[in-house]
Amino acid sequence: MMLIPLLYLLICIVLICLLLLFPGIAHEGTDLGVELFMEALFPYLLPYLILTQWFIRLTPNKSNASSRFKLFFKTYGISALGGFPTGAATITYLKKSNQISLREANILLSICHSPSPLFVLGFVGNDLLNDTAFSWKFLILYHVVSIIILTGAYYYCRREKEGNFISAIPSSNQTNPFTSSIKDSIPTVLVVGSTIIFFTTIYTVVMHSVKSFFPEIHNTFMLLIAAMLEMTNALKIGQELFANQPTLLFVILVTFLTSQSLSIHMQVAVIAKSEKLSLKPYIFMRLCYTLLIPTLFYLLFL
Repeated sequence: MMLIPLLYLLICIVLICLLLLFPGIAHEGTDLGVELFMEALFPYLLPYLILTQWFIRLTPNKSNASSRFKLFFKTYGISALGGFPTGAATITYLKKSNQISLREANILLSICHSPSPLFVLGFVGNDLLNDTAFSWKFLILYHVVSIIILTGAYYYCRREKEGNFISAIPSSNQTNPFTSSIKDSIPTVLVVGSTIIFFTTIYTVVMHSVKSFFPEIHNTFMLLIAAMLEMTNALKIGQELFANQPTLLFVILVTFLTSQSLSIHMQVAVIAKSEKLSLKPYIFMRLCYTLLIPTLFYLLFL
């Protein structure tokens, strides 16, 4: 168990040294991260977060089975339309307001997590592939699989005794729903912005460092580094490297969209820990999705 803290310490020391060795590159990475966040994410993420948080407050949950079924699928719908990390933000609010139990929150966190359809259709379909057919196939497959898993999770959670649930806070005792939606959305946006800027900076410095020390390094290894740190750059690099091999390219894109990156997982982890949610189901489900979705996509569409 002591090896993990030592590994984190080693990684931290290495990254600090790289930042000191290449301050100019680090500055470029930070500028890139700020630009990416402010131009590509902030204008869409903040309004959507506020609206979804407001919506969930205006439609409080009841304790009957029919209402709980609707709550599960309402939560999934919000996460599916908004993309990560709106699912995590919604689930932590539901747990905080005692509309779902801790076990339900842990399970929902692992399922209500998907890329935004605007990102998949716009950036991947239009910008990278100039064809949205791939994007539609991926979205349909991903959400069909997720809804099947979500249905099974709902019936699994029904076995939990009603006595373990606490009624949602009455609306009369809450602050104004719109005001509280804004207040609760700001920390999520800051988490997203901080992680994107951090991992974009690290990605830029690491890629520059590897190329400086190992100029003959294979492009595939560079792609793996990009995929581990920041998904958007990995998708772009993958398209550049394998544009002439459509079957392999589609499998790579599906794998990256399904597995995501450290930047995204850190966003979810920080938000989830505010309500002390367990990340074990989330990690397990990400591994299952990473194996299942690309395999099904290959068998069904390639």
